[in-house]
Amino acid sequence: MIETVKIEDVKDIAKRAGDEVLAVYGTEFSVDVKEDTSPLTEADQRSNDVIVEALNRLYPDIPVISEENKAVEYSERKHWDQFWLVDPLDGTKEFIKRNGEFTVNIALVKEQMPILGVVYQPVGDHLYWAQEGQGAWKITGGGEAFKLEGGEHYSAKDSVTVVASRSHLTDEVQAFVDALKAEGKEVEFLSAGSSLKLCLVAEGGADVYPRLGPTMEWDTGAAHAVALESGRRVINHETGGDLVYNKENLLNPFFIVE
Repeated sequence: MIETVKIEDVKDIAKRAGDEVLAVYGTEFSVDVKEDTSPLTEADQRSNDVIVEALNRLYPDIPVISEENKAVEYSERKHWDQFWLVDPLDGTKEFIKRNGEFTVNIALVKEQMPILGVVYQPVGDHLYWAQEGQGAWKITGGGEAFKLEGGEHYSAKDSVTVVASRSHLTDEVQAFVDALKAEGKEVEFLSAGSSLKLCLVAEGGADVYPRLGPTMEWDTGAAHAVALESGRRVINHETGGDLVYNKENLLNPFFIVE
């Protein structure tokens, strides 16, 4: 049951995993290539080891899906009531570029929706977390935690800040931006790496994040929980319904964070 999961446990695990990531970040690390051609570093594996070991020890009855662990067959996991969804290092490309915009992500998914999420950005010591019914929060370093309130819907604003890469707009995102401009809105762009893009909308630093390109469930689960508890939504671009998890194919459809 969800009551048995302590958010403080998950925050601690994410920070310990982040320490492992930083330990590698300061070295001349090597980069391997996975079967899907995405990059992999020692930091991914060390972070994954910390997270999976701790979750299995503290919550042995809750199964884990992690980007770095072999996928569980749908015939088994479709019967799961709840499970951990982990991305031990989201933004490996950012890690390799050493721009600091990478995160550790741990979500608890129940009945296809994330009900708890922790997103930790080791560089800068930024920690986001949320639990169903308890709000979304952020703390940086030894500062005070503050509640994330999202903000008003972008449709009600004259000037809209869109999370997107100005230099690499896909045709779909360009069409989304053109539609905003056609409504007479001014559009500003904000760029960020990894799951920080969802967190930016959750904390009101941006108004909307059109993700009209491929992502996996573990890329979004933790930050989705943060967005939900901040009063935002993560919407399936095709159906208009909520983005859901534990699908047969763990590839996300295109979505909008608003």
